[in-house]
Amino acid sequence: MSAEVVSIADGEPLQIPLCDPDLTQEDLEAVNAVLRGDRLGEGPTVEALERAFADHCGRAKGITVASAALGLLVALTAKGIGPGDEVILSAHSFRELGHAVLRTGATPVFADIDYWSGCLSANKSAAKVTERTRAIVASNTAGHPADWPALRALADEHGLFLIEDSSEAIGSRHKAGIVGSFGDVALFDFAQPGVICCGEGGMIVTDDATLAMTMRRMRSRTLGDRASVSAGVDAPFGAPMGELTAALALSQLSRLDVLLERRRGVQAMYDGFMQSFEGIKPPYISPDVEEVHWFLYVVHLGTRFSKSSRDAILEDLRTEAIEVHAYSSPLHLQRIYREQGWTRGDLFVTEKVADRAIALPFHAHLTPEQIAFIVARLKDASINSGAGAAIY
Repeated sequence: MSAEVVSIADGEPLQIPLCDPDLTQEDLEAVNAVLRGDRLGEGPTVEALERAFADHCGRAKGITVASAALGLLVALTAKGIGPGDEVILSAHSFRELGHAVLRTGATPVFADIDYWSGCLSANKSAAKVTERTRAIVASNTAGHPADWPALRALADEHGLFLIEDSSEAIGSRHKAGIVGSFGDVALFDFAQPGVICCGEGGMIVTDDATLAMTMRRMRSRTLGDRASVSAGVDAPFGAPMGELTAALALSQLSRLDVLLERRRGVQAMYDGFMQSFEGIKPPYISPDVEEVHWFLYVVHLGTRFSKSSRDAILEDLRTEAIEVHAYSSPLHLQRIYREQGWTRGDLFVTEKVADRAIALPFHAHLTPEQIAFIVARLKDASINSGAGAAIY
């Protein structure tokens, strides 16, 4: 493919999007069936999705929510975590997770990440535990499972609530089990650019029936609760999932193996083109991990590249109509956390990795020609920005 492929409508180069949902006629029919019915709000399809997704993760209970971020807020609140408490988490993650901790009134405490996987480090988290620590939120970053045996041991040692953020990792598997099976609760998200792509929606899974009941009550009220005297004891967040989103998610979940296999083929094409790319580190897979299903295809520039040269590469690729993004902007360097005293240099590995991480388009509709074009333009842009040594 070349940049000369243009849109018939306006003559502009066709953009290679970061994400293009992998939908089928069955998905459309599932949504259409809801539209032809008499229930758009929470109903039987939501309940079916909760059961199916919990089964997929090997968990007892599933609770649908409007998003993973709201799911975290619901879980923390249901556990009684709030003002005066501390929650350890990574700054190299989905920013809304840190914001959810803030919304509870608790204090986010950032720990550094593992250099290779990008996931929260159990050893570095251990150094952050204080008498005020109540929970750990660890992410399966970009799809790569964290070191869950070590994180579980740390949480158990200190009696901490362990939350598994799997919003980017549906289908990935650590040698110890599938993602979603490790935390006291685990969170998933169905927004773009995930493999189950509904535009919105999320899921909480857990084995704790009492906690599940509390989270369900904190999430939203049902019509039947209107006549209840006790239902108003805890004000809910009003974060339910509707039948339309549930129908689309359930349809995609039913063919998850096919969706993942199609993305795996795209990953293999990227890997092949990246092998000869000096100065670029392709996605890493730990020997403790059985299977990684990437959220996006994230590559890392060599150590001699700066954040500004990374940004220049992004701009060059966008000029070629390739939608690319920096993978993360470290949470601790954002204004609200700087006001709490965090500053550059506090999390050396997080800053080093985040400043050089580029998220490339990753979806099942990419062709070999498009991937070759993306990688070729990435090479050209990196040369224009200055050669870099391998990140290792």
